[in-house]
Amino acid sequence: MSVLRTISDFKAALKGGGARPNLFEVEIPKFADSAIGSGWESAGSDFKFFCKAAQLPASVIAPIDVPFRGRILKVAGDRTFDTWTVTIINDEDFRIRTAFEVWMNSISRLSNNTGATDPLQYMTDALVHQLGRGADRGKESVQNSDIGGNTSISPLRTYKFFGIFPTNVSAIDLSYDSSDTIEEYTVEFQVQYWNAGGDAGDQTGVSIV
Repeated sequence: MSVLRTISDFKAALKGGGARPNLFEVEIPKFADSAIGSGWESAGSDFKFFCKAAQLPASVIAPIDVPFRGRILKVAGDRTFDTWTVTIINDEDFRIRTAFEVWMNSISRLSNNTGATDPLQYMTDALVHQLGRGADRGKESVQNSDIGGNTSISPLRTYKFFGIFPTNVSAIDLSYDSSDTIEEYTVEFQVQYWNAGGDAGDQTGVSIV
């Protein structure tokens, strides 16, 4: 039998106050250096600030339909990994967009369609950190905190994307009608697989917990 729940019960259960979709950070620790060459270290650093939107990945296992006497038995099939898209604010130096254009040009050159053949040359990893509002390792805190600007807070959860590479850097629409706005664009990545865990300390592979 169900129990009648009250708003007070809900309040007691929501101790963390709910995860917020605007508290996150995306990073590409190694901006495919072997593909785009040296000198792009700051692009990866700036990317943390200018990446204004991303997604925590969906978990998808495709079903296999097995017919049996007029009915369909559904059994588990292969896992699939969707493309991953981020939205980036464009600064006047065009540094991050240029880095992605150089990255894609290393995969398939604009002039002659040649490019890198070794996946290790053009693939890299990325991290998405879900941050919290509290002071206790990114989790809920019973009191306010005077956290300084450079204080390190562990994420609530970190998703690591392995073997990503860009396949679509979107157009930027220009128009006399656009005012009081900043340019932005999207980058679509192919993903080999992802993993998730409570801390990003292990860069070799975050375990599902």
